[in-house]
Amino acid sequence: MDVVIDTSSLIAVIFGEPERNRIVELTTGNTLIGPGSIPWEIGNAFSAMFKQNRLTLDEAQRCLVVFDGIPLRHIKPDFVNTMEISKQADIYAYDAYFLDCAIRHKAPLLTLDHKLKTAAQNLNVETMEV
Repeated sequence: MDVVIDTSSLIAVIFGEPERNRIVELTTGNTLIGPGSIPWEIGNAFSAMFKQNRLTLDEAQRCLVVFDGIPLRHIKPDFVNTMEISKQADIYAYDAYFLDCAIRHKAPLLTLDHKLKTAAQNLNVETMEV
């Protein structure tokens, strides 16, 4: 089964956060998919952590190796659909990319982002409980 995994879930896995084991359990044996923006979102999250002095460059480089080891199939968003989702759900396009992916691929969404989860549920997108 395809599972759309968002950046918040990937960050939890990469950094070994408490949700990591449950995320791995939920995704084992499934195909992880997500929009092609994920690498840029990971980089943006790391740069935010730099600004907060929560991450060093060496740590980021080690984390990128972990990220590169996660089998993830990138899906090109349907930008027209994404804009409709963004407008309807009152969310940023970056979040709408994940919902577009889940809708078009009839796949559940795995997220730790409560606002994205609520938007998904309001659009009848299946979500996975972590």
